[in-house]
Amino acid sequence: MKYVIQLVLVVVIVVLAYLAYESIARPIRFEEAKNERYSEVIQRLKDIRTAQTAYKDQKGVYADNFDELISFVKNDSLRVPRKIGLCPDTLTDQMAVEIGLAVTNLKPGETPDDILAMGKILRDTVKMPMLDTLFDPGYQIDSIRYIPFSGGEEFKIGAGVVETGSKVKVKVFEAVAKNSQILKGLDKDFFKPSDELRVGSLIEATNGAGNWE
Repeated sequence: MKYVIQLVLVVVIVVLAYLAYESIARPIRFEEAKNERYSEVIQRLKDIRTAQTAYKDQKGVYADNFDELISFVKNDSLRVPRKIGLCPDTLTDQMAVEIGLAVTNLKPGETPDDILAMGKILRDTVKMPMLDTLFDPGYQIDSIRYIPFSGGEEFKIGAGVVETGSKVKVKVFEAVAKNSQILKGLDKDFFKPSDELRVGSLIEATNGAGNWE
């Protein structure tokens, strides 16, 4: 009987030790997993902001759906200034032409090498694919709509116009992911499913800021 009691006590001690350990380890594991997921989701939201900013620069409004935004990044191009020769970065094109440091067109028979030899500069613009301009090579733009770790759920996206306190109308956009999507499969005792990560806002002018910033 004595040995049975001792065995039971050992088991109880082991169980209590395990529960004590888990009470400390559970929130630590959760925070590590949460931070990893938040990091990826925040980066995706930043990518959405980058694409939306370029979209508005080109079209004057923000995209209100991912099909349109992704198609824009895939198929549109950006005009990028190109310089041949050397010219102070502080000079505008007009100033450079006026003081003889820039030429707008090659004369018949001239080549860019001739321009360089004269100590002048040829300024031009070239079209660059929007995708290559905005993101690193190999970026999978089609995935921008999906919330990491959510099992294929999409960010909620929208665009609109809000009026500031000074009665100025400002174009805005928003992209949102709920905790219930971001932290799917994690311990629900440690987070509120309704909390969210969001970039931009449809109810106030935030200049595209994220709610984590």
